[in-house]
Amino acid sequence: MSLLYTEYCPEYAPFFGFCGAAVAMSFACFGAAYGTAKAGVGVSALGVLHPGLVMKSLIPVIMAGVLGIYGLIVAVIISSKVTDGYSLFTGYAHFGAGLACGLANLAAGFAIGIVGDFGTRAAAKQPRLYIGVVLMLIFAEALGLYGLIVAIILQAKNSACEV
Repeated sequence: MSLLYTEYCPEYAPFFGFCGAAVAMSFACFGAAYGTAKAGVGVSALGVLHPGLVMKSLIPVIMAGVLGIYGLIVAVIISSKVTDGYSLFTGYAHFGAGLACGLANLAAGFAIGIVGDFGTRAAAKQPRLYIGVVLMLIFAEALGLYGLIVAIILQAKNSACEV
């Protein structure tokens, strides 16, 4: 008996998998863009008064850019697993994986952007704050990494239909 197009394996099931890939990529890039823009404003303001500290203050901009890569990784993994015999369970798992990665990286981008903006300005005025700012940035980046890890675990869940 073929389960290809049953109630558990409808022909619209891949829609949820592709939505998961799109959500992971989109929200992760929103977070990366916000973090880069917000931290870039701080670096630019810092560069006017202290041009020698600009290279040292690019850490939040780089960390924000990595968030987009996390979304790309999850989107590629999910989209490569959408094949014939794709079940609704697998589609929901992939959609959940995309949401987990995308929203975690969006939140991390907000945190990196805000800490990067104010942290670079504050570290320019008081250099002893630099280590604390870097630690805050590391913990903010960890939020995006947690989303990536959860997404990798979720995308591994599947229930194949017989072809």
